[in-house]
Amino acid sequence: MKEKRMIFHIPNSIDKEQKSGSQIRPMKLLQAFRNIGYTVDAVMGTVRERKKQIKEIKKNIKQGIQYDFLYSESSTMPTALTESHHLPIAPFLDFSFFSYCKKNSIKIGLFYRDIYWNFNEYYDKSSLLKRIAFLFYKFDLLHYNKILDVFYLPSIEMYKYIPIELDGKVLALPPAVDTKVLTVNTQRCFSENISFIYVGGIGKVYDLSLFFDTVLDFQNFKINICTRKNEWDSCYYKYSKYEKKYEINHVSGDGLSSIYKKSDIAVYFLKPDRLWDFAIGIKLFEYMAYRKPIIAVKGTAVGNFVESNDIGWVINYTKEDLEKLLRYLTNNRDEINKKIENIEKIILNHTWEARARQVEKDLKG
Repeated sequence: MKEKRMIFHIPNSIDKEQKSGSQIRPMKLLQAFRNIGYTVDAVMGTVRERKKQIKEIKKNIKQGIQYDFLYSESSTMPTALTESHHLPIAPFLDFSFFSYCKKNSIKIGLFYRDIYWNFNEYYDKSSLLKRIAFLFYKFDLLHYNKILDVFYLPSIEMYKYIPIELDGKVLALPPAVDTKVLTVNTQRCFSENISFIYVGGIGKVYDLSLFFDTVLDFQNFKINICTRKNEWDSCYYKYSKYEKKYEINHVSGDGLSSIYKKSDIAVYFLKPDRLWDFAIGIKLFEYMAYRKPIIAVKGTAVGNFVESNDIGWVINYTKEDLEKLLRYLTNNRDEINKKIENIEKIILNHTWEARARQVEKDLKG
């Protein structure tokens, strides 16, 4: 049987201690490709490390070793600026390697992580360094368009914010469910009270104030919040008046399991922002992994996903709609179980291994 072999590329090093999606996702997918039977030759790390790895792969190709495809993930920084000093010491290294692979009939797919740099409200172009970085972001897109067979995005909704017209296929490749969580006992002990869980950032873009304000009017509701201590401390003043309704937990990873177990419903009811038009965070799939139905906002990418899969409730961002939903759930607890059943039906289609198989199908054919 012919060996399955692929190239996995990221233009930077990975910090395994960081918990952000940009650090978690590449490692999860790298392992997923191995789990579905691939021998993976990786190009990742510093410029010096990548040069060495590229040289070895080129030698393999010349010796007749066949690669099914190349899968890459972009950095949050422009490709040329990913060194710790952010100087473009090898601006064409990765793109010339992509071109070499393309000339050798290796199909290429790349996951493009974010487009925040193209939004004035998130990306301040007042400094010279920021303006230079902005040009390098554009440089990346122009080269991707010449080389890629498939351009992957977190959601297809993000495509309208890409500032150039792309020639190749554009497909969604969102985050996924961690299979190790699937074996965790997520059964919630029955209680007359409904407990909510929110895991993630707290701040300007992650504004939960309307949800808190609405829950305050209900006697038997509680919110379990899991967020970083520094973020909570910086906005405590905004949420302090709701203290009797929430419990704060500064935990992550395996420490979340006990919090999930005492929660019924996950919260993605965040104040609308352009970012939420297309952003799909890794926490959506963590909620699914722990079998927690989700309350989301209509018109957002998360809301579209929740609605199309019937794994929660998608409503307008108004206090009236949220109050109506909460009253309904209070009197119809079985609805929560129905949404959990729907999560069970689709969950295996949203593992990291499922994402790896999708890439294999898209690029190998």
